[in-house]
Amino acid sequence: MKRLFPFLILATLIFNCKNETKSEPEVKEDTELKELFALMQGSFNSEIQSQVDSSYFNISLHMYPIWEDQGNFLYVEQALNSMQDRPYRQRIYEVTRLSDSTFSSAVYSLDVDSLWIGKWKTPKAFDSISLNDIALKKGCEVVLKRMSEKRFMGKTGDTTCVSTLRGASFARSEVEILEDKVISWDRGFDADGNYVWGAEKGPYIFNKLD
Repeated sequence: MKRLFPFLILATLIFNCKNETKSEPEVKEDTELKELFALMQGSFNSEIQSQVDSSYFNISLHMYPIWEDQGNFLYVEQALNSMQDRPYRQRIYEVTRLSDSTFSSAVYSLDVDSLWIGKWKTPKAFDSISLNDIALKKGCEVVLKRMSEKRFMGKTGDTTCVSTLRGASFARSEVEILEDKVISWDRGFDADGNYVWGAEKGPYIFNKLD
């Protein structure tokens, strides 16, 4: 028994050392998700496109991160460039990974849009509200794939995003996100699938300003 005692002590020490070296598995940073989220941020407009083709308006697009300790959220505001104090679209996007090859940009609406006009300049203002104060627009998320470095493409479901704007029944969005621009084609269709609003020729090209 005396001979066994030192062996038991040694075995216990080895076991304890092994346990001490074990640590929580390291959480690997999702570099692709981080890349997508970064590409979406900033101020953009379609001024160049509007100068080349007068059927396109010069539209401003602002997308800035909010709630940075809670995930990948963006406040999004769109307006005619000459009327930025009267935006026609204000949303919050949540960017997440869906699978090994796909990402989602979920869309939320705000309760009182007018309170947030121009708040892309001061994103900390959104700390006064939470997820409980916004509403998910089900079926309107854009599912994106990484095509190459700093290039993502995606779209909504064909008929999943309900819209009643100008007599539409549903809206459809197609998006391409690159290092220096966002290319977006938003259109509305009636119940029979007939086009009722949106750019007819093709997508808007929003060039990054900063």
